[in-house]
Amino acid sequence: MNFFNPTEPIIRRKQTALDIQDLCGLREINLTIGDRTLFSKFYTRIDQALLLWAIIAFLIFSTAQFSPISWITQGYLWSFVTVAATALMMGLTRFWTKVEQLSWVMYLWGGLMIGSLILTNCGIFLGWSWVLMNLCSLWLGTCALGYLITGMGLQSRLFILMSLIHAVGIMVLPTIVGWQFFVTGLIIAGSLLFLSEVQWDMREAIESPVLSEAEKQFNQQQYQLRQST
Repeated sequence: MNFFNPTEPIIRRKQTALDIQDLCGLREINLTIGDRTLFSKFYTRIDQALLLWAIIAFLIFSTAQFSPISWITQGYLWSFVTVAATALMMGLTRFWTKVEQLSWVMYLWGGLMIGSLILTNCGIFLGWSWVLMNLCSLWLGTCALGYLITGMGLQSRLFILMSLIHAVGIMVLPTIVGWQFFVTGLIIAGSLLFLSEVQWDMREAIESPVLSEAEKQFNQQQYQLRQST
């Protein structure tokens, strides 16, 4: 028996026949000029959480790379932002993870973010120099671990590949000493942005006890539509 779903490509264009858990909180963005469509995309709540973290990660590491703002000030600012973003992430993903019986993934990432934030603040406020000297490795390692565990839980080859990319990023850091923060931000934010724009592989759909019979029937119809395209 294959651990990964052999019928699922690693990545593909986003599917349009969405299940009820994906339709909940869906946001569409349409930018047009006259009759010309410049940009048209839709984002599920999972996509929205990924985009949220992509923006925050890029801002945090770009600020660390280029801004003269003190580490103390950045520590206070980004601690507040990280805690708020973690809470928002849990709010956005709660229904999807509950339906998919993957609530542990939500708590895993929440725990990883808060745990790494605590270590970072120990480096900044308590003078733990070994933490400050390895902040980029700390956060790339946190993401690598999160992607690996998530990939195993979702049976997703793409998430495991993301884990490897972040692990390779750690090995590359010594060669780019002057640009470690910026490159780290690019790796973390770029990966999150990519995941929000594509359909990634995961285990076969389950029949969730959270959904009503009508919602289960709707999901089955959507599944059949996806199979026919």
